[in-house]
Amino acid sequence: MADQAGLRRQRSLQRRIEDAGFRELKPLTEFDWNFNPSIPRVQIEALATADFVRRGQNVVFVGQSGLGKSCLIQALGYAACVHGHRVYYITSGELLEDLTASLADQTLHQRIRFYAKFDLLILDEFGFDRIERSLAPQAASLWYKVIDARNQRVSTALVTNIDFEAWADYLGDAPLAMAFLDRVVHGATIVKLKGQSYRLGQAGKKMPEKN
Repeated sequence: MADQAGLRRQRSLQRRIEDAGFRELKPLTEFDWNFNPSIPRVQIEALATADFVRRGQNVVFVGQSGLGKSCLIQALGYAACVHGHRVYYITSGELLEDLTASLADQTLHQRIRFYAKFDLLILDEFGFDRIERSLAPQAASLWYKVIDARNQRVSTALVTNIDFEAWADYLGDAPLAMAFLDRVVHGATIVKLKGQSYRLGQAGKKMPEKN
């Protein structure tokens, strides 16, 4: 019976991981902490206990591209799955594309309810490409609807390369940006990442040496 219970738990975990839709999944044990010693390892490993998900609190990763933000946040998402939470990973561009399409077929409310149901929604690459907003004038309002539906009830993890003071310019609507920011950062754990780019470092290793 114990073996059967263990098998059911393993299948349930595998289903949660598959449903989460992670793009790249590596546990924190495989992350190269030595490359950027300034990355707050203790803080991130504390987040891996998923207590913030249990409390319905948000997490915001802020930092330039190439520091491993996506890798780290997906590792935290995996940890949340292990702790029994329902997780969903999506980039802000993919979310915006989905919500914009739902406007056309009048299913926006259903899609908002879909994104509101997860214990942890990971919204990656917010601000990664400014073309997102230019292609959808209502982008700020759509992002806000998702965040507002989850506010103070379940956890959202947002990964961005835009400093908070630049959100109004990015969203193109200062009052809505303030409301959006307030709901995201209120009571949230803010993780600011600095250092050198992992991708550039890996590219440098692959370049042939000059004679």
